[in-house]
Amino acid sequence: MNNYRTISAPSEGIYKEKGSKFLAFAYPVTHVDEVKELIKTFKKDYFDARHICYVYMLGADRKEFRAVEDGEPSGTAAKPILGQINSKNLTNILVVVVRYFGGVLLGTGGLTTAYKEATIDALCNATIIDKNIEWDIDITFNYLQMNDVMKIINDTNATIIQQQFDNVCLIKLRIENINFDETLSKLKNTYDLKIGDYPQK
Repeated sequence: MNNYRTISAPSEGIYKEKGSKFLAFAYPVTHVDEVKELIKTFKKDYFDARHICYVYMLGADRKEFRAVEDGEPSGTAAKPILGQINSKNLTNILVVVVRYFGGVLLGTGGLTTAYKEATIDALCNATIIDKNIEWDIDITFNYLQMNDVMKIINDTNATIIQQQFDNVCLIKLRIENINFDETLSKLKNTYDLKIGDYPQK
């Protein structure tokens, strides 16, 4: 697996039923800290809403996720939101659905439909993209090795995202998953070059 599906930019959706409004928001995210900040903002901006339910999914392997019902009956909010994220095989995404109660109880079936339809609307308004899985690693080496290191970087299409050149040089590289093993092997074979922590795949 060398890529994953996510959304390119935030999007919104809405569903109305018997006076209740369900406002859906989808965001591309890469870390749980981003999720926490966004939820904090939602709770501030929509302080008068009855419920703020959300689901996030992180990582190319789609193993890190959380589903929050925020007081709604179990399975009526987060489950249908998660179901729509899974149906499109998305990750690195946060979907928030804000509910304003309209005075008429919808029942569990009505709630499930509402959260599902609001999420569908938000995701239909999003642009879904495939992104390459990438890894970041740090390397340090002697300045005299610069030519050898730069040749490896160019040959493997790695991207320099940070660099510091002195007698001892530091480079942070971003490497696409498809080229990771080859790049790592070549770097390991470079005399006296040191590699920082890297993912064990």
